[in-house]
Amino acid sequence: MDSVILARWQFGITTVYHFLFVPLTIGLVFLIAVLNTLYVVKKDDNYKKMAQFWGKLFLLNFAVGVVTGIMQEFQFGMNWSDYSRYVGAVFGGPLAVEALVSFFLESTFLGVWIFGWDRLNKKVHLAAIWLVAVGTTLSALWILTANSFMQEPVGYAIQNGRAEMIDFFALLANPQLWVEFPHVIFGALATGSFFMAGISAYKLVRKREVEMFKPTFQLGIIVALISSVLTAVVGHSQAQHLIEAQPMKMAASEGLWNTTGEKAPFTLFAIIDPASKENKAEVQVPGVLSILAYNKLHGSVKGMNELQKEYEALYGPGNYIPPVRTTFWSFRLMVGAGTLMILAGLYGAVAIVRNRLMNNTLYLKLMVWAIALPYIANSTGWIMTEVGRQPWVVFGLQKTTDGVSPTVSAGMVLTSLIGFTVVYGLIAAALVYLFVHFVKKGVEGGGDLHGHAVPHPTKL
Repeated sequence: MDSVILARWQFGITTVYHFLFVPLTIGLVFLIAVLNTLYVVKKDDNYKKMAQFWGKLFLLNFAVGVVTGIMQEFQFGMNWSDYSRYVGAVFGGPLAVEALVSFFLESTFLGVWIFGWDRLNKKVHLAAIWLVAVGTTLSALWILTANSFMQEPVGYAIQNGRAEMIDFFALLANPQLWVEFPHVIFGALATGSFFMAGISAYKLVRKREVEMFKPTFQLGIIVALISSVLTAVVGHSQAQHLIEAQPMKMAASEGLWNTTGEKAPFTLFAIIDPASKENKAEVQVPGVLSILAYNKLHGSVKGMNELQKEYEALYGPGNYIPPVRTTFWSFRLMVGAGTLMILAGLYGAVAIVRNRLMNNTLYLKLMVWAIALPYIANSTGWIMTEVGRQPWVVFGLQKTTDGVSPTVSAGMVLTSLIGFTVVYGLIAAALVYLFVHFVKKGVEGGGDLHGHAVPHPTKL
């Protein structure tokens, strides 16, 4: 393997790993803030205990997310120095704002919330956790502002051989941002709510602390249903934007080699052959892709072969077709996981309304496993988004092969790739152990947020 392939693998692995923690951080903190609000309004200590219990799991996840997130920015200088030199003046701006403003906002008020129990006025203390929630959301906004520039570059001019920012507010007005940001936020709420519902279901199946975990299951499953539906709705808008901004990605996600007729079909299944640029077999539903693309039954969608010719005329000779199989199947895994999330949320909401939740042991057991669904949807969604943009690292502006560090050898990248993978694996094992430890301890046996009853590091 050459250094470009290895650098892409390293960034892909560490980024997907990091993004396992980001949505849970964003989504779970809002649910904790709701529990904390119920405690202040109802003056019921059970809600305080629940806020503290979920707060411990949030803190574990937050800590790992911070550690793994730092690595992402280091990689721009390690393996992608030409990328950093060429677009760093634009791309680095939103990241700097995120670190200096949003991250400090959330981390500062998280400390206030942790150590402010019974020390601060209840309403002041409540404001702290809501400010943490605002901070996490703003962090996502700034990071996605940077990513949206990579998907649809705006607000820049090429000066002195590199991209320089000329309009910061154009970055914030980027149309890609305003289909991407709500999709991520609603997906994060779904992640947090499935996490809460799944762990609560684990306790309910075992009939442990039912008075504590039944309310959190109900809160989790209702938010799961609403956020999953909203994620799908906003995702539909994002797909329609792709038709305009990145039609090649849309065509690849559909395995669409040739331009369709007026009733564009949606492909359920396909055996894709990139070498011959055709599908050996496929199962299609007529007209559905036109609905997805244009909200109407009629509308042609361009295929990759036609777009390849257009891109060659626009950008010069080269292969502009992304890895089709990866883009195609990651999109379907995302949609499939999202559909199951909506069905699981709907079934749970109906069971709650009909007061049949506690008798449905099978459903509760399945909800424990359903914790994985938003993680699958989040990861495959990002894979589709990033792989489908290839061969561009910044669409239409810089190719991935032109962004890699020229003096870093393949051996160096391979060494760091193995090292990061081993370290990240150990971190994951420790995190899972601590999650299981605190979940089994439950609300009454897990200690408080000041660290009591936390296992000693030597016992890990």
